[in-house]
Amino acid sequence: MTSIKAKLMLVIFLTGALQVTAQDLMALTGIKQGVKSKRISSYDRSGDNNDNLRDIKPGEKRTIFNVEGAGIIDHIWMTLSPEPNVLSRNDVILRMYWDGNTYPSVESPIGPFFGQGWNDAYLFTSAALAATPTNGNGLVSYFAMPFAKGARIEIENQTDRNINALYFYIDYQEMKTLPANTGRFHAWYNKQLTIPADRIENEHWMFGGNPPNKDGKSNYVIADIKGKGHFVGVNYYVHAPTPYWYGEGDDMFFIDGDTLPTMNGTGTEDYFNTSWGAPKQSYASPYFGYAKVNGDIGFLGRTHIYRFHIADPVYFDRSLRFTIEHGSNNVLTLDLASVAYWYQDKADRIPPIPGAAARKPMPLIGPTDIHRWRNEWRKSKGNDTRLWGK
Repeated sequence: MTSIKAKLMLVIFLTGALQVTAQDLMALTGIKQGVKSKRISSYDRSGDNNDNLRDIKPGEKRTIFNVEGAGIIDHIWMTLSPEPNVLSRNDVILRMYWDGNTYPSVESPIGPFFGQGWNDAYLFTSAALAATPTNGNGLVSYFAMPFAKGARIEIENQTDRNINALYFYIDYQEMKTLPANTGRFHAWYNKQLTIPADRIENEHWMFGGNPPNKDGKSNYVIADIKGKGHFVGVNYYVHAPTPYWYGEGDDMFFIDGDTLPTMNGTGTEDYFNTSWGAPKQSYASPYFGYAKVNGDIGFLGRTHIYRFHIADPVYFDRSLRFTIEHGSNNVLTLDLASVAYWYQDKADRIPPIPGAAARKPMPLIGPTDIHRWRNEWRKSKGNDTRLWGK
């Protein structure tokens, strides 16, 4: 059975990959004028082999890319040391500035941006982003990132120890002018510990009815964008403190100021192109998948889901607010984080991201915690020796 499942997953991935490859190969036939390939990397300028930036101290910022003129970044690769169990990639911040702006249009912890939640390390594969061997330490982006009047990328170390080494490639196309109507790439990280709307974790109407949720005001916010553009994807990180299914929450897109959802979904697993709950095996396709599954009791633990709207962007003229319920009708406590990706007609300011204290992941809940809760329940029932659990 395992072999059959593995073969099926491979067929699903290859089918999507062939579609992407066919488009890419067709695009390669076009001969461009006035375009030159360039690269900024961490190579050793002395000609030796010390090909990295060293000793980025706590609180220090380093600019790793700073070019003038017009161009499009088409590939980024980087890796850091020490590894994540020593240096938290949740506290190394990546910022990107386009067209001479003093504010970033991309701001995110480096791990979540590339598909590594909570400072965990695991393999992640998609068309746009990847975390590669060994154990997710190679961080890769193929998102196109255009600029007309220069671009700057910086790293900030918000950890409590040195970044010993940072290796990177940033490949880009240098050109005289950008093609007309070329958008600017944006990305924004958010994190929130959600609370039940009426303080009762009443999933599947276990304790009675729930208040209706038509306007999504208490939903978790994935993106809140002002301007014209199109939304192209999200990495979504869910940490559930309960074994109960967390994915009944509907996705809601509010476009151009609509007060009720312009696009309303039917459940978290449905938005991410899955069905009937979360799988127990990770899987990958070019545009969607489960990069990390909890592997614990029921749905207890950490899950990373992704969806990229590369074939089906979400278009907006004036604004886009993309939110999702935390459990049906917002009834669950969940530790949620996300990185949203989109393009706008100009490089715009994004909301501030949560600070280091707010980004700190909630601790994992395990068998010891569950046993302690059971012990408190037994005490509340007089420690009757016949108590079982119902």
